[in-house]
Amino acid sequence: MMQTDRRDFLRLAGVAGVTFTAGLFPGRQAMAQADDFHFVQFSDTHWGYKGKANPDAEHTLEKAIVTVNGLARQPDFIVFTGDLTHTTEDPKERRARMKRVREIIGGLNVKDIRFMPGEHDAALDKGEAYKEYFGDTHYTFEHKGVHFIALDNVSDPGAKLGEDQLAWLAADLKQHKTDDRIVVMTHRPLFDLQPSWDWTTADGAKAIDLLMPYQNVVVFYGHIHQEHHHMTGHIAHHAAKSLIFPQATPGPQPRRPPPPPYDPSQKGLGTRDITIGKTTTFVELPVSKA
Repeated sequence: MMQTDRRDFLRLAGVAGVTFTAGLFPGRQAMAQADDFHFVQFSDTHWGYKGKANPDAEHTLEKAIVTVNGLARQPDFIVFTGDLTHTTEDPKERRARMKRVREIIGGLNVKDIRFMPGEHDAALDKGEAYKEYFGDTHYTFEHKGVHFIALDNVSDPGAKLGEDQLAWLAADLKQHKTDDRIVVMTHRPLFDLQPSWDWTTADGAKAIDLLMPYQNVVVFYGHIHQEHHHMTGHIAHHAAKSLIFPQATPGPQPRRPPPPPYDPSQKGLGTRDITIGKTTTFVELPVSKA
Protein backbone atom coordinates (compact mmCIF):
# COMPACT_ATOMS: atom_id res chain seq x y z
CA MET A 1 0.00 0.00 0.00
CA MET A 2 1.29 3.44 -0.88
CA GLN A 3 2.19 5.81 1.94
CA THR A 4 3.52 9.34 1.43
CA ASP A 5 6.21 10.40 3.90
CA ARG A 6 4.48 12.50 6.61
CA ARG A 7 7.67 14.46 7.28
CA ASP A 8 7.60 15.70 3.69
CA PHE A 9 4.03 16.91 4.12
CA LEU A 10 4.86 18.79 7.27
CA ARG A 11 7.92 20.37 5.73
CA LEU A 12 5.99 21.58 2.69
CA ALA A 13 2.98 22.79 4.63
CA GLY A 14 5.16 25.11 6.68
CA VAL A 15 7.41 26.54 3.95
CA ALA A 16 5.85 27.85 0.77
CA GLY A 17 7.81 27.85 -2.44
CA VAL A 18 10.19 25.01 -1.63
CA THR A 19 10.77 21.83 -3.55
CA PHE A 20 8.83 18.88 -2.17
CA THR A 21 9.45 15.25 -2.92
CA ALA A 22 6.97 12.47 -2.21
CA GLY A 23 7.08 8.78 -3.06
CA LEU A 24 3.59 8.73 -4.55
CA PHE A 25 4.01 5.72 -6.80
CA PRO A 26 6.24 3.37 -4.78
CA GLY A 27 4.82 0.28 -6.41
CA ARG A 28 5.88 1.43 -9.86
CA GLN A 29 9.23 3.10 -9.21
CA ALA A 30 11.16 1.17 -11.85
CA MET A 31 8.78 2.21 -14.63
CA ALA A 32 8.53 5.77 -13.39
CA GLN A 33 12.28 6.23 -13.34
CA ALA A 34 12.42 5.38 -17.04
CA ASP A 35 9.67 7.81 -18.00
CA ASP A 36 10.26 11.01 -16.04
CA PHE A 37 8.15 13.93 -17.14
CA HIS A 38 6.78 17.13 -15.70
CA PHE A 39 3.70 19.27 -16.12
CA VAL A 40 2.53 22.61 -14.72
CA GLN A 41 -0.74 23.20 -12.87
CA PHE A 42 -2.45 26.57 -13.21
CA SER A 43 -5.54 27.11 -11.05
CA ASP A 44 -8.20 29.72 -10.28
CA THR A 45 -7.18 32.49 -12.65
CA HIS A 46 -10.66 34.15 -12.24
CA TRP A 47 -10.11 36.33 -15.29
CA GLY A 48 -12.63 39.18 -15.16
CA TYR A 49 -12.39 39.69 -11.39
CA LYS A 50 -12.24 43.33 -10.36
CA GLY A 51 -11.71 44.10 -6.69
CA LYS A 52 -9.28 45.19 -4.05
CA ALA A 53 -8.15 41.62 -3.28
CA ASN A 54 -6.05 41.82 -6.47
CA PRO A 55 -5.80 45.24 -8.17
CA ASP A 56 -3.47 43.62 -10.73
CA ALA A 57 -5.97 40.89 -11.64
CA GLU A 58 -6.00 41.72 -15.35
CA HIS A 59 -2.29 40.96 -15.72
CA THR A 60 -1.57 38.22 -13.18
CA LEU A 61 -2.20 35.35 -15.62
CA GLU A 62 0.14 36.96 -18.16
CA LYS A 63 2.89 37.23 -15.53
CA ALA A 64 2.47 33.56 -14.61
CA ILE A 65 2.83 32.65 -18.28
CA VAL A 66 6.12 34.58 -18.41
CA THR A 67 7.34 32.53 -15.45
CA VAL A 68 6.44 29.19 -17.05
CA ASN A 69 7.81 30.15 -20.47
CA GLY A 70 11.10 30.94 -18.72
CA LEU A 71 11.57 27.44 -17.32
CA ALA A 72 14.81 25.86 -18.49
CA ARG A 73 12.98 22.67 -19.38
CA GLN A 74 9.51 23.23 -20.76
CA PRO A 75 6.74 21.02 -19.30
CA ASP A 76 5.26 18.15 -21.29
CA PHE A 77 1.82 19.71 -20.87
CA ILE A 78 -0.13 22.20 -18.77
CA VAL A 79 -3.29 21.69 -16.70
CA PHE A 80 -5.79 24.35 -15.64
CA THR A 81 -7.80 23.08 -12.66
CA GLY A 82 -10.80 25.36 -13.01
CA ASP A 83 -12.16 28.85 -12.43
CA LEU A 84 -10.57 30.16 -15.57
CA THR A 85 -12.99 33.09 -15.39
CA HIS A 86 -14.83 34.99 -12.67
CA THR A 87 -18.60 34.57 -12.43
CA THR A 88 -20.85 36.86 -14.42
CA GLU A 89 -24.59 36.42 -14.91
CA ASP A 90 -24.32 37.98 -18.39
CA PRO A 91 -23.94 35.07 -20.89
CA LYS A 92 -22.36 37.37 -23.48
CA GLU A 93 -19.79 38.67 -21.02
CA ARG A 94 -19.16 35.11 -19.80
CA ARG A 95 -18.19 34.08 -23.30
CA ALA A 96 -16.12 37.24 -23.81
CA ARG A 97 -14.08 36.40 -20.72
CA MET A 98 -13.52 32.83 -21.90
CA LYS A 99 -12.45 34.05 -25.32
CA ARG A 100 -9.96 36.48 -23.73
CA VAL A 101 -8.54 33.72 -21.51
CA ARG A 102 -7.97 31.55 -24.57
CA GLU A 103 -6.16 34.46 -26.24
CA ILE A 104 -3.89 35.04 -23.23
CA ILE A 105 -3.15 31.34 -22.82
CA GLY A 106 -2.08 31.31 -26.46
CA GLY A 107 1.09 33.00 -25.20
CA LEU A 108 2.26 29.80 -23.52
CA ASN A 109 5.14 28.11 -25.32
CA VAL A 110 3.61 24.70 -24.52
CA LYS A 111 0.55 24.04 -26.66
CA ASP A 112 -0.63 20.77 -25.06
CA ILE A 113 -3.05 22.27 -22.54
CA ARG A 114 -5.73 20.41 -20.55
CA PHE A 115 -8.66 22.32 -19.10
CA MET A 116 -11.44 21.69 -16.63
CA PRO A 117 -14.12 24.04 -15.32
CA GLY A 118 -14.58 25.61 -11.92
CA GLU A 119 -17.92 26.65 -10.50
CA HIS A 120 -17.29 30.25 -11.60
CA ASP A 121 -17.11 28.99 -15.22
CA ALA A 122 -19.90 26.47 -15.24
CA ALA A 123 -22.38 26.53 -12.36
CA LEU A 124 -24.76 29.11 -13.89
CA ASP A 125 -25.27 27.34 -17.23
CA LYS A 126 -24.19 23.74 -16.42
CA GLY A 127 -21.01 24.23 -18.39
CA GLU A 128 -22.56 25.17 -21.75
CA ALA A 129 -20.38 28.26 -22.43
CA TYR A 130 -17.32 26.48 -21.07
CA LYS A 131 -17.75 23.61 -23.54
CA GLU A 132 -17.85 26.05 -26.45
CA TYR A 133 -14.37 27.35 -25.61
CA PHE A 134 -12.61 24.55 -23.75
CA GLY A 135 -14.29 21.25 -24.67
CA ASP A 136 -15.47 18.36 -22.50
CA THR A 137 -15.80 18.91 -18.77
CA HIS A 138 -14.62 15.40 -17.86
CA TYR A 139 -12.31 13.10 -19.81
CA THR A 140 -9.21 10.92 -19.61
CA PHE A 141 -5.83 10.85 -21.32
CA GLU A 142 -2.60 8.89 -21.11
CA HIS A 143 0.92 10.23 -20.77
CA LYS A 144 4.07 8.11 -20.49
CA GLY A 145 2.42 5.27 -18.61
CA VAL A 146 0.26 7.44 -16.32
CA HIS A 147 -3.55 7.49 -16.62
CA PHE A 148 -5.02 10.97 -16.09
CA ILE A 149 -8.70 11.48 -15.17
CA ALA A 150 -10.33 14.93 -15.19
CA LEU A 151 -13.55 15.06 -13.16
CA ASP A 152 -16.28 17.71 -13.25
CA ASN A 153 -17.64 18.51 -9.77
CA VAL A 154 -18.83 22.04 -10.62
CA SER A 155 -21.34 21.96 -13.52
CA ASP A 156 -23.95 20.55 -11.14
CA PRO A 157 -25.02 23.51 -8.96
CA GLY A 158 -25.30 21.06 -6.06
CA ALA A 159 -21.53 20.41 -6.21
CA LYS A 160 -22.03 16.81 -7.30
CA LEU A 161 -20.28 14.55 -9.74
CA GLY A 162 -23.61 12.87 -10.37
CA GLU A 163 -24.53 9.25 -10.93
CA ASP A 164 -23.80 9.32 -14.68
CA GLN A 165 -20.24 10.59 -14.17
CA LEU A 166 -19.63 8.16 -11.32
CA ALA A 167 -20.73 5.29 -13.57
CA TRP A 168 -18.39 6.63 -16.27
CA LEU A 169 -15.54 6.73 -13.73
CA ALA A 170 -16.25 3.19 -12.56
CA ALA A 171 -16.24 1.90 -16.15
CA ASP A 172 -12.94 3.68 -16.86
CA LEU A 173 -11.23 2.34 -13.74
CA LYS A 174 -12.28 -1.23 -14.56
CA GLN A 175 -10.02 -1.04 -17.60
CA HIS A 176 -6.95 -0.58 -15.37
CA LYS A 177 -4.86 -2.78 -13.11
CA THR A 178 -4.88 -2.00 -9.40
CA ASP A 179 -1.18 -1.01 -9.50
CA ASP A 180 -1.47 1.34 -12.49
CA ARG A 181 -0.41 4.94 -11.88
CA ILE A 182 -3.49 7.21 -11.83
CA VAL A 183 -3.64 11.00 -11.51
CA VAL A 184 -7.06 12.53 -10.82
CA MET A 185 -7.67 16.24 -11.43
CA THR A 186 -10.67 18.11 -10.03
CA HIS A 187 -11.67 21.63 -9.10
CA ARG A 188 -13.31 21.14 -5.72
CA PRO A 189 -11.70 18.73 -3.21
CA LEU A 190 -13.23 15.27 -3.34
CA PHE A 191 -13.13 15.04 0.47
CA ASP A 192 -14.90 17.17 3.11
CA LEU A 193 -12.28 19.84 3.72
CA GLN A 194 -14.69 22.58 4.88
CA PRO A 195 -18.26 21.87 3.70
CA SER A 196 -19.71 25.08 5.22
CA TRP A 197 -17.29 27.05 2.98
CA ASP A 198 -18.25 25.01 -0.12
CA TRP A 199 -14.91 23.21 0.07
CA THR A 200 -16.22 19.73 -0.65
CA THR A 201 -17.90 17.58 -3.30
CA ALA A 202 -21.35 16.43 -2.22
CA ASP A 203 -20.80 12.89 -3.53
CA GLY A 204 -16.99 12.93 -3.53
CA ALA A 205 -16.87 10.01 -1.09
CA LYS A 206 -18.37 7.81 -3.82
CA ALA A 207 -15.50 8.72 -6.16
CA ILE A 208 -12.93 8.01 -3.45
CA ASP A 209 -14.57 4.63 -2.82
CA LEU A 210 -14.16 3.80 -6.51
CA LEU A 211 -10.49 4.89 -6.45
CA MET A 212 -9.59 3.17 -3.18
CA PRO A 213 -8.80 -0.29 -4.68
CA TYR A 214 -6.07 1.31 -6.82
CA GLN A 215 -2.68 1.46 -5.12
CA ASN A 216 -1.10 4.40 -6.93
CA VAL A 217 -3.53 7.32 -7.03
CA VAL A 218 -2.90 11.02 -6.46
CA VAL A 219 -5.41 13.89 -6.75
CA PHE A 220 -4.57 17.47 -7.77
CA TYR A 221 -7.21 20.16 -7.27
CA GLY A 222 -7.79 23.91 -6.94
CA HIS A 223 -10.72 25.94 -5.58
CA ILE A 224 -9.27 26.81 -2.16
CA HIS A 225 -6.53 29.18 -3.46
CA GLN A 226 -3.70 27.81 -1.31
CA GLU A 227 -1.37 24.86 -0.89
CA HIS A 228 -3.05 22.10 1.06
CA HIS A 229 -2.21 18.42 1.49
CA HIS A 230 -4.46 15.66 2.73
CA MET A 231 -4.62 11.87 2.78
CA THR A 232 -7.73 9.70 2.46
CA GLY A 233 -6.29 6.29 3.23
CA HIS A 234 -3.42 5.82 0.78
CA ILE A 235 -4.71 8.50 -1.67
CA ALA A 236 -2.89 11.85 -1.54
CA HIS A 237 -4.74 15.08 -2.36
CA HIS A 238 -2.85 18.31 -3.17
CA ALA A 239 -4.38 21.77 -3.68
CA ALA A 240 -2.54 24.48 -5.62
CA LYS A 241 -2.27 28.22 -5.17
CA SER A 242 -4.43 30.50 -7.30
CA LEU A 243 -3.63 33.33 -9.70
CA ILE A 244 -6.12 35.80 -8.26
CA PHE A 245 -5.89 36.02 -4.44
CA PRO A 246 -5.21 33.65 -1.54
CA GLN A 247 -8.06 32.44 0.65
CA ALA A 248 -8.18 32.00 4.41
CA THR A 249 -6.86 28.75 5.85
CA PRO A 250 -9.53 26.26 6.95
CA GLY A 251 -10.71 26.97 10.47
CA PRO A 252 -13.69 26.83 12.83
CA GLN A 253 -15.50 29.84 11.34
CA PRO A 254 -18.93 28.85 9.97
CA ARG A 255 -18.47 31.23 7.03
CA ARG A 256 -15.38 31.70 4.89
CA PRO A 257 -13.57 34.90 5.89
CA PRO A 258 -12.79 37.47 3.19
CA PRO A 259 -9.43 37.20 1.39
CA PRO A 260 -6.47 38.76 3.21
CA PRO A 261 -5.38 42.29 2.20
CA TYR A 262 -3.61 42.55 -1.15
CA ASP A 263 0.10 41.76 -1.05
CA PRO A 264 1.93 43.69 -3.82
CA SER A 265 4.66 41.02 -3.79
CA GLN A 266 1.94 38.42 -4.69
CA LYS A 267 3.67 35.81 -2.54
CA GLY A 268 0.38 33.96 -2.07
CA LEU A 269 -0.08 33.42 -5.80
CA GLY A 270 1.63 31.07 -8.22
CA THR A 271 1.65 27.91 -10.28
CA ARG A 272 3.03 24.46 -9.53
CA ASP A 273 5.57 22.44 -11.51
CA ILE A 274 5.01 18.71 -10.92
CA THR A 275 7.61 16.14 -11.90
CA ILE A 276 6.57 12.50 -11.95
CA GLY A 277 9.38 10.00 -11.92
CA LYS A 278 10.90 7.72 -9.31
CA THR A 279 9.38 10.20 -6.88
CA THR A 280 6.95 13.05 -7.41
CA THR A 281 8.41 16.51 -6.93
CA PHE A 282 6.50 19.79 -6.59
CA VAL A 283 8.14 23.15 -7.20
CA GLU A 284 5.98 26.18 -6.39
CA LEU A 285 6.56 28.82 -9.08
CA PRO A 286 6.00 32.48 -8.12
CA VAL A 287 4.28 35.03 -10.33
CA SER A 288 6.86 36.84 -12.47
CA LYS A 289 7.52 40.53 -11.88
CA ALA A 290 7.63 41.07 -15.64
